[in-house]
Amino acid sequence: MEQLKSMLPILLMFVVIYFFMIRPQQNRLKKEKEFENALKVGDRIVTKSGIHGKVAELAETTVVIETMAGKLKMERTAISLELSAALNKKA
Repeated sequence: MEQLKSMLPILLMFVVIYFFMIRPQQNRLKKEKEFENALKVGDRIVTKSGIHGKVAELAETTVVIETMAGKLKMERTAISLELSAALNKKA
């Protein structure tokens, strides 16, 4: 019983870390994956580096976007969920 009382703060700390750090990160990654899979030609997007464009072509792991300067090929993971949502909310 005494050992359990001494381990309780450590166990509680792990539970708090899980609910405040690990679980939200997993939820965010899940939403980003769903966003990447839901992309379609014509969607307006913003990359994590701040490039604005429109989806021109889709492949399994890459995407070609049209910008004012031309076309760029990049990984789907380079597209920002938050920035793209904010862009589409304004329009």
